[in-house]
Amino acid sequence: MCRKIRTLYNFKPPATDEEVRAASLQFVRKVSGYRTPSKVNEGAFERAVHEVSEAVHALLDSLVTNAPARDREKEAEKARARARKRYQQQAG
Repeated sequence: MCRKIRTLYNFKPPATDEEVRAASLQFVRKVSGYRTPSKVNEGAFERAVHEVSEAVHALLDSLVTNAPARDREKEAEKARARARKRYQQQAG
């Protein structure tokens, strides 16, 4: 779907409110087709971002796992390594 939406569950430390809002904003942008809504749609757009954020928080709070929490920096390094490999293949 949207490449900017990242997995937020089972990380140590847990996802911040800013991360949840950023993912919610990307989701609403994708679904609505608006990067920036018009003035007339601004209220509905912001309300949707808020409601999606609340739903994400409720989901993250209710999920249960026995797996150990993932380390953000290790996951970021894996993503950087995948990107380097992908871009090297495209250049070669």
